[in-house]
Amino acid sequence: MTSALLTDRYELTMLDAAIRSGTHDRPCVFEVFARRLPDGRRYGIVAGTGRLLELITQFRFTDAEIDWLRDSAVVNTETLDWLADYRFTGDIFGYQEGEVYLPGSPILVVEGTFAEAVILETLALSVLNYDSAVASAAARMVSAARGRPLAEMGSRRTGERSAVAAARAAFIAGFGATSNLEAGRTWGVPTMGTAAHSFTLLYDTEEAAFRAQVAALGAGTTLLVDTYDVQAAVELAVKVAGTALGAVRIDSGDLPEQVAAVRLQLDALGAVDTKITVTSDLDEYTIAALGSAPVNSYGVGTSVVTGSGSPAAGMVYKLVARQDAAGEWISVAKKSPQKATVGGRKFPVRELGANGKATAEVIHVGEPEASASNHRPLLVPLMTAGVPDDNYLGEAGTMLARQHRERAVAELPADAFRLSKGQPVLPVRYASQ
Repeated sequence: MTSALLTDRYELTMLDAAIRSGTHDRPCVFEVFARRLPDGRRYGIVAGTGRLLELITQFRFTDAEIDWLRDSAVVNTETLDWLADYRFTGDIFGYQEGEVYLPGSPILVVEGTFAEAVILETLALSVLNYDSAVASAAARMVSAARGRPLAEMGSRRTGERSAVAAARAAFIAGFGATSNLEAGRTWGVPTMGTAAHSFTLLYDTEEAAFRAQVAALGAGTTLLVDTYDVQAAVELAVKVAGTALGAVRIDSGDLPEQVAAVRLQLDALGAVDTKITVTSDLDEYTIAALGSAPVNSYGVGTSVVTGSGSPAAGMVYKLVARQDAAGEWISVAKKSPQKATVGGRKFPVRELGANGKATAEVIHVGEPEASASNHRPLLVPLMTAGVPDDNYLGEAGTMLARQHRERAVAELPADAFRLSKGQPVLPVRYASQ
C-alpha cells in the first residue's frame, strides 16, 4: 500500500520546478503549527502523529503511480525518475502525540532537502488537522464528563477512513471505547456495541427483542429502551434480564428528566446496579448539562468526529529555514499581515510553576535554550534518517499517546477546562538566542 498520491498536485509541480532549477537538494526546515485555536477554545491536543509516521514510510511511488503521473503529464521525466527512487531520509521532531498545543506551537519539525520534505505537506496536514481536531473536541468532552466513561460511535457520520482515525484520536483524548471495529483491530482501541432500534423493530414485540438479545449477549448487556415507551421498556428489560441487567440506553427525549425517572424506576424494580447510558446527539455542552443527572456513561457520535464544530485544526506547513548556496542557514518567513509567520528553527518548552502547573509556552528560535529546571522540552525525535521511532507506532504508540495526554492535561491550570469561550489558557512567548 502506498500513500504517495494522497497529496495535492502542486506539491509535485513545486518539486518539478525545483529539480529543473537545481534547488531541490537545498537543506530545509519545515514546521507544522496552528496560527490560532478554534474560536473560544483554550487548548488543543496533538493527535495523528503515529498514523502520520506510518504513512510517511508508505510514501512510495510504484510503477502504477509513476505511469499515472506520466500519462497525466503532471511532471517531466527527470522528476518521475526522482520520484521512483523517493524515500524520506530526513529527520522529524515533534510534540509527543497526546501533547497540549497552543497557537504557534511547532508541533512537527521536518528536516531534509526541499524535495524530500515539501511533498509531505498535504499528507502531514490532512492527518494532523483532522486527528487533532477530533482529539481536541474529545478532550473537552472528557473533562465535561468528570470521570464518567465515554464511547465514540460516530463512524456513520464521517468518511470510512476518517472514522478509524477519529476513533483512535478520541481514545487518545480519553474516550474509553469505540463502535468502530477497524479501530479495534488496527490500533487496539476497545470496542463496544449491542443493538439499534431496527433490532427491536424486527420483532413482533419489544419483549421478544429483549429476550433475543439477552439470550445472545447475557443479562449484562445494554438494552435500548426508547423505541416505544421508555417506562414500559424499562419494566420489560428488568423482567427479561432480571436485576442483573447491565445497563439501559436512552437515545432521545428530555435527557435530564428522562434519566432521573429511569433511575428511580430501576431502583424501585430492584435493579440498583443497572447503569444508564445516554447517546442522543451529545456534545461537551450537553454532557456538562447532565453532570448532576444519574448518568453512568455517554456515547458520542456526530460532534466528536466533526470536531464539535471545528472539523479541522487550522494547521499549516511552512518553510522556516533553509541553507543558501554557500551552505549558510537562513531564517525565512511569510510577511503578509494576515498570515505572517515566524522564521527560524524552533525549540519549544513548557514553563511550569512551583505547583507543577503550566504557566507559559516559551519558544526559542535558532538554538535550544540552556536547561532550566522548570522547563519541560516539548520536542521529541520521531524519525531519524527516515526511520520512525517504534515507540510511537501501532497499538503501543496509541496507548503511549493516551497516557501522555493524561499527563499533559494534568499540567494545565483549572481555567483550561471551562467550556465558555476564552483565550488560550497559556501565553506563548518567543525567545531568540
